[in-house]
Amino acid sequence: MIKRMDRWLEKINNFRKKIEYFPELVKYGCLTSSIGLLLEVKNLQLPIGSQCVIEKILSNGNILYIESEVVGFKNKKIILMPFQDPEGLSPGSRVYPKNFNKNNTIEKKIPVGFNLLGRVVDCFGNALDGKKKIKFDEFVSITNKTINPLEKSPINSILDVGIRSINTFLTIGRGQRMGIFSTAGVGKSMLLTMITKFTKADIIVVGLIGERSREVTEFIKSIQNNINIKNIIVVVSTASNPALVRVQASLYSVRIAEYFREKKKNVLLIIDSLTRFAMAHREISLSLGEIPSTKGYPTSVFSKLLLFIERCGNGKNKEGSISSFYTILTEGEGESDPVSETAKSILDGHIILSKKYAESGHYPAIDMEKSISRAMPNLVEKEHYYQSCYLKKIISIYNENKDLINVGAYIHGSNPNLDEAIKIWPYLEKFLQQDMFNKCSFESSYEEFIKLLKK
Repeated sequence: MIKRMDRWLEKINNFRKKIEYFPELVKYGCLTSSIGLLLEVKNLQLPIGSQCVIEKILSNGNILYIESEVVGFKNKKIILMPFQDPEGLSPGSRVYPKNFNKNNTIEKKIPVGFNLLGRVVDCFGNALDGKKKIKFDEFVSITNKTINPLEKSPINSILDVGIRSINTFLTIGRGQRMGIFSTAGVGKSMLLTMITKFTKADIIVVGLIGERSREVTEFIKSIQNNINIKNIIVVVSTASNPALVRVQASLYSVRIAEYFREKKKNVLLIIDSLTRFAMAHREISLSLGEIPSTKGYPTSVFSKLLLFIERCGNGKNKEGSISSFYTILTEGEGESDPVSETAKSILDGHIILSKKYAESGHYPAIDMEKSISRAMPNLVEKEHYYQSCYLKKIISIYNENKDLINVGAYIHGSNPNLDEAIKIWPYLEKFLQQDMFNKCSFESSYEEFIKLLKK
């Protein structure tokens, strides 16, 4: 009896050794329909956010794989949105899960690391700058753990952006999140270039989302002569890319910034633009059948927008920081849209660019009356803060009475505050302007600010 049991155990062990060498079972689904931006797949069960590849057979018999992402499911079918043009796909095309491991779990991983420094990449980490392929040693989840708000370091140190008017009137702190609001053609790109070149930061991550190809090329050329070019990472997704690619590029930019924050680096993150990130989400949400609410935006877009912004800021006490600037496209001065209002409600301040200033050749075209830095009172001395408020008052009084002054209708002595504004205005206007090639540190900005007050 014992010998018989030994023989059975030996057979079982031999069988176990054999099945260890069996190839893994490859699961795949079949494409059943394509409606607009969405693709339906049967016989494949994957969670939302998983990535797949779709088999596309070319006319010469070769096979091309189109990457896609699961964005929903319906009636036991998963709904995909491709990262590339789906033209040429046919019913029955095979769909394979990407990053499918032995534990039957799906992980959406993206490449990160110090090898990204000085490079221009797409939303998957592929090089776009014509240089050699980037070798990655580390892959992380595109979503990161949220930080307990009570564990975040406070904003208590000044971030020198190298722009005189911002350093003195809108002092920004390390870890602060600022919005740049503007219409088209008022110097937004010029201001972003200055911030990128002049700001003191260990790592700079720039996400160019939904921009024209020409603007991308011009921006990269403008920063090539920067001495910190080796510390800059540019993630690009142009306007011609599908909505899913624009969203992926935005999330990739933030995740790269989070990675370096965890490495105790002070990161400057620039997203151009937050509006196009929201538009891409709107495109996806409407395709999935969500009901539009405010100006065509489904409610889910605003929750994703807030979550996206909240990922930035200071890390825990022993970590670094992410100081972020987001550009927001406005419909016109005096008009508001839901993306602008939502961004203003959560950001730590906003810089408003004025078309009136831009048309008069006043650059950077910052409207100081409407702009604010919410962290400034806790960053500078009380005297500095009160002085900046006083000069803002001077700017407001002068602009209110500008027409009277220009036509000579104002009588000197009628308003002491206006008399002071007229006296200081030529010097103040010169102070607020700055050439895009000249950097002005926080210390020199404040010195000139004090000299201005003595005029």
